[in-house]
Amino acid sequence: MIRHLWAAICLWMLAAATAASEDVTHKILEFDDLEGWNFDTHERALEAFLVTCPDLRDPDWSSLCALAQQNPDAKTFFELFFRPMLIENDSKALFTGYFEPELDGALSPSARYRYPLYREPEVAKVANPWLTRREIETGDYMNGKGYEIAWVDDPVELFFLQIQGSGRIRLPSGRRIRVGYGGSNGHPYRSIGVELVRRGIYKPHQVSAEVIKNWVKRNPQEGRELLFHNPSYVFFRRVDQVPPEAGPLGAMNRSVTAKRTIAVDPAYTPLGAPVWVEKKGADPFNRLMIAQDTGSAIKGPQRADVFFGTGDAAGKAAGMLKDPGRMVVLLPIQRAFATATEPYQ
Repeated sequence: MIRHLWAAICLWMLAAATAASEDVTHKILEFDDLEGWNFDTHERALEAFLVTCPDLRDPDWSSLCALAQQNPDAKTFFELFFRPMLIENDSKALFTGYFEPELDGALSPSARYRYPLYREPEVAKVANPWLTRREIETGDYMNGKGYEIAWVDDPVELFFLQIQGSGRIRLPSGRRIRVGYGGSNGHPYRSIGVELVRRGIYKPHQVSAEVIKNWVKRNPQEGRELLFHNPSYVFFRRVDQVPPEAGPLGAMNRSVTAKRTIAVDPAYTPLGAPVWVEKKGADPFNRLMIAQDTGSAIKGPQRADVFFGTGDAAGKAAGMLKDPGRMVVLLPIQRAFATATEPYQ
């Protein structure tokens, strides 16, 4: 989920052209239409908004960022200068979760810490695709060439760290280092959860990250082969410019905020925009969040990934989230009226 701001802007420009040809409606709502609006802690949303709004260059957004930096009453600020915009097409709303894993590791190998995180070799940057996951992990190409960033104690957790794309390594001293996405081998991602369903081991509704991890650990030989089913392999880089206590970098190249950042489809939702989330299902909540990240699986105007934070507890909460609801984007007033496709009443 880590991209530089310019790359995210380019993605938005390309995707917006596609979205423009679809049957998408933009309807302005009132703040009274937002379920639970009066009961949120708007100050938390304003704090998250201030992390990324200085990078928004459009005059509509930059002027609002300047006002936000003057420490206004948060709820009043959003109500005075934004209008809620419901953006919809034929797809149903879906909320899922993501998190930043934290693994136990070391900066040198040992009997416990045996599984390396690699930086990307130069040859992998020009060869597309390069070696498969199986070839990288069982061959000799990477050995002894200084590609290792750190070593961890659990190959299954390392596999899921690659899926998340970023995380922290907790060293024996208690110090933590952060790693981020540093490239890939160019092979397509293949879901091992789907493969477990295909084999008849689980039903689709039973599969989750925790279920997969437990199955692989209970079946170490078959589990290793299952991980090789996914030929895609992610390389990492040290992210030392971000303090370990801060959140990982999102698509805007700024730290994301637990339970206030969402990943969105930038074809429909501008990066940096406040978004009102009404999540239904188990443990429902209504909350003002900020669109500060993207993801390859996040497609459509009513699709979002909620960032839960770092570590095991955040991972379990994120893995359980797969619920319907509604999301409403807060747009600057002039922009809201300019893009509305239905008459404002």
